[in-house]
Amino acid sequence: MSRLRLLALVPFLAAALASPSPAAAARSWAQPEIRLVVAHGLMARNVATFRPQAVLTQVALRDLVAGLTEQPPETVANPSAPVTMAQLDARLVRALDLSAEATSFYNEALLAGLQPPARFGTEVVARLLGLRTNHPAAQDNLERLPSDPASRAEAAYSAAQILRFSDWEVQNVRDAALNFQLPLFTPWQRRVLTTAVSFIGYPYVWGGTSERPQSPFGAQASGGFDCSGFAWRVFKLQPYSGAPKLATVLRGRTAAAMAGEVPRRRRIKATRLAPADLLFFGDGGPRAKAVQIDHVAIYLGDGWLIQSSRYGVALAPVAGWYENRFAWGRRPLSEAGL
Repeated sequence: MSRLRLLALVPFLAAALASPSPAAAARSWAQPEIRLVVAHGLMARNVATFRPQAVLTQVALRDLVAGLTEQPPETVANPSAPVTMAQLDARLVRALDLSAEATSFYNEALLAGLQPPARFGTEVVARLLGLRTNHPAAQDNLERLPSDPASRAEAAYSAAQILRFSDWEVQNVRDAALNFQLPLFTPWQRRVLTTAVSFIGYPYVWGGTSERPQSPFGAQASGGFDCSGFAWRVFKLQPYSGAPKLATVLRGRTAAAMAGEVPRRRRIKATRLAPADLLFFGDGGPRAKAVQIDHVAIYLGDGWLIQSSRYGVALAPVAGWYENRFAWGRRPLSEAGL
């Protein structure tokens, strides 16, 4: 964070805290973050004039980054052009001097043959930093695809996370990038994991199973997945030529149902996990019963997973919470005879 200005937590200025009526103040889901960035002199003169639902423009992003880094504003070719969610993440990653780490994540996936999208590295880094959030299910209409325009509220949320950083967040990403390695994949592991990484940066949508517009539980979202919906999309809905049985392997839709379909003798322990295995998590870890499983992810290999969780489709190391709650694995490729 050497390039970020060291902003002390000063008392909020009266002008920054000046709010409209309670009804107007409640219009944005990111109100606490808006108050924080405005208090630091960013994005608006006061909360009342912030315009959280407006589209973030290139010039607004430029000025935000200049304020965060205390660097002169860059030249913007098209100041009024909208900023996509992927562009927002990429620019903030660069502002944090983490471009090399993003490139490292991308290159490792590329060398492994996964054909990652161009946004792969910056989306991995942005989510390891916690720059994105999951909106409540009733507000899934707020979720945005990487190619969708970012709102000013989303930019405020990201900026607020950066303002709250201590010394360890950026260093943790640097360490993770140094330790990120993928094994040699079999052809079928590569095909399945290529599908999985193609959705990096897509949002978490409760009940979601598609990258296209959907309304699984009320509010329409532009596309996204919950944890088991992501596994469902990768293994069941994706057509794989030469693998007619793969789409029939998963029968239950929830993480608990998918976990319960595996007889005990076929449950895979942590030491025997292979790329493209499903990982199940629940209270009690290995002692959990199938009904206690509340999360599922896909194993990338060498201690990394890909999942749809509170940060959307993202990578995470199998450590801490994941290590403590890991129950067992399942091998759909083997079940399909591949």
